[in-house]
Amino acid sequence: MPLPININQLINGSTVEWERIEFKEGWNPEIILHTICAFANDVNNWGGGYLIIGIAEKDGRAILPPKGLDINELDKIQQELHQLCHKITPTYFPVVEPCTIEGRHFLVVWCAGGEARPYKVNKTLSNNSDKAYYVRRMSSTAKANEQEEQQLLQLTAKIPFDDRVNHHASISDLSLAQIRIFLQDVKSDLFESATKIPFEDLVRMMQIARGASEYLLPVNVGLLFFSETPEKFFPYTQIEVTIYHDDIGDSFSEKVFKGPIHQQLRAALSHIKTLVIEENVQKVEGQAEAIRYYNYPFQAVEEALANAVYHKSYEEREPIKVNILADKMEIISHGGAMPPITKEDFKKDRIITMKYLNRRIGDFLKELHLTEGKGTGIPKIRRAMRNNGSDEPIFETDDARSYFVTILKARIDETVFAEKPSDTVGYRRIYENSNPQEKQVLEYLAKNSSITSQLTQKLLDIKESRTRELLKQMTDKGLITKQGSARATHYILGEMANDK
Repeated sequence: MPLPININQLINGSTVEWERIEFKEGWNPEIILHTICAFANDVNNWGGGYLIIGIAEKDGRAILPPKGLDINELDKIQQELHQLCHKITPTYFPVVEPCTIEGRHFLVVWCAGGEARPYKVNKTLSNNSDKAYYVRRMSSTAKANEQEEQQLLQLTAKIPFDDRVNHHASISDLSLAQIRIFLQDVKSDLFESATKIPFEDLVRMMQIARGASEYLLPVNVGLLFFSETPEKFFPYTQIEVTIYHDDIGDSFSEKVFKGPIHQQLRAALSHIKTLVIEENVQKVEGQAEAIRYYNYPFQAVEEALANAVYHKSYEEREPIKVNILADKMEIISHGGAMPPITKEDFKKDRIITMKYLNRRIGDFLKELHLTEGKGTGIPKIRRAMRNNGSDEPIFETDDARSYFVTILKARIDETVFAEKPSDTVGYRRIYENSNPQEKQVLEYLAKNSSITSQLTQKLLDIKESRTRELLKQMTDKGLITKQGSARATHYILGEMANDK
C-alpha cells in the first residue's frame, strides 16, 4: 500500500525529523510493538512517526545500503504485525508498505497520531502481561511516567484542530485532482495508483478522512489542502497582500489569495517576488565586483509567510495579512508558538519546541519543501536579513499567543541617493514613499537623463495599458515631467523628485 510520502527522502531525513523515524535492522516484535504504540500516542503532537524495518541505524541515521529483509519474510512479518496490533488498546493499526532500495527489501510502517489516544499495549508479548502507555522521548521509545500519563489523558479531550474529523463536510469535498497534483509534486509512488483505487481507499491511505465506510468524513487538514474552496469550511482562510502607495493608507493595491493553503502560499510568494522584491546593485570604486542586495531578501519573506501558514489558528476567522509599506513589510497571523516558547526564545539561533499547533499541516508543507518544522524558521529569517545587510527582523506576540507578527525592514538602495548629492533629502523622501514600480522608474532616472514609455514597459515587464497608467500617475504626483510629443515623448525627473 503506497504511502503519500517520498520514501527516499524519508530515509535520508530530508522531510521528516529524525525524532519521528525509528530504524530497526531486523524483526523484533516486542520493541516494534512498543514503538508503534508510542507513535500512536503522539504525546508531543509531532504527527506520529515512521518505523522502518530492515535498515540499521547509527547515531539516528540510516546505514546504506541496507541489510534488508529476506523477500520471503515480508508477508510473514506483515501478518504477524497485524496480529500483534490487536494487543494495542484501543484498537490501532498502522499503514504498512513494502519498499525496495538498492535491491534490498524493507518495510515502512506509518504510525499516524491516533484519534482514540491514549493507547496501551502489553509490556511483554505474553497475553497475561500487564499493559502500559508508551511515549517517544526525543528519538527513543519509553514507558510513560506518571506525568506523561496525565498528559496523555488530557490529550484525549483535545485532538488538534487540523486532525479533527469535519462533520460539516463530506469526502466529495476533497478533490482528486488536487490530491494527484500534491502526490506528483512530492513524487509519491501513490500518484500512479491514485486513479486506479477507490477514492475512499485513497483518502484513508493519506489519513485525510476517517470513519466507518457508511460515514467516512474528511479531516480538517484534508479540506485545507485538497478542497477547491477551503474558505467554505474555514471562513477567511486566505492570504491578503496589500501594497501601500502612501504614508496615510489612502492609496493602496490589494490582492487576495484563496484556495488550498499551499497554493495560496506559493501564489502570494510569487506575487510578492514579482511586484515587491527588488535587486539593487552598488558599484564600488576600485573593485570589479559590485555589491548586490535586495530591498527584502526573498528567503526571509518565504520563511516568514510559510511560518504564518503553518502556525495560524484556523479556528479563528481571520486572514493572514501581508502589509507592504514604504520602509517595511508586516506579516500578521492569528495564532502563534505553543508554550513554553517565550518572547526571549525568538532571539536565539535555534528554537527548540516540543509541540506544534498544526502537526498535520506541517507534515504536508514539509513534503512540499515549503517549511522544515524543526525550529529553524525564525533563525533562518534572521540569518537571511543579516546576510542581506538588512536590519534585524522584529517578532511580536502577546502572552496568550493570540497573534504573531513578523516585521521585515526594507533595505533602501543608497546608490540612488549617492548619485544625486544636490537633492538627497528630498529625493530620499519621495523614493521611500513611492510604490515598487515607481521606485524602479526613479532609480533609472537617477542614473539616466530620461525614460520613454517603451523603455518603461520593458524595464518593468508590464502591459502597455499599465505603463500608460503608471506614467500618468507619476506625472500627476510630480515625480516625473513629460517632455516632447508623439514619438519624441519622454520623461525626466519632476519637481517633486527634485524638491529639497
